[in-house]
Amino acid sequence: MNIRMKKTASKRQLSEDRDMLPEYDFSGGVRGKHYKAYRRGHTVKIHKADGTVSIHYFKPEEGAVMLAPDVQEYFSDSDAVNKALRSLIELIPKKRNVRKKTFLSKHESQTQVD
Repeated sequence: MNIRMKKTASKRQLSEDRDMLPEYDFSGGVRGKHYKAYRRGHTVKIHKADGTVSIHYFKPEEGAVMLAPDVQEYFSDSDAVNKALRSLIELIPKKRNVRKKTFLSKHESQTQVD
């Protein structure tokens, strides 16, 4: 018996579908085209009905990290990224212990030479 399950759309896809109007056409778009400039900061100019222009400057928050699109696929939000990074941090040897060992080795070799 061959049963086919219907693929369900993700919450993100459903949200995007509701927000996209039929006249929007991104078929010629390039994903990530401006991300390097965005990381440096960007300016938004708002042209108002009275003819004036309001200029707003934006810079990424201190400590903000931009994930590459292929990495973003694996993380739903910043909590998921932080959880993964904390688990990797646990695998890294503590620098303090390495320093103590190096210091002791140098100190011991000096006392032996004296």
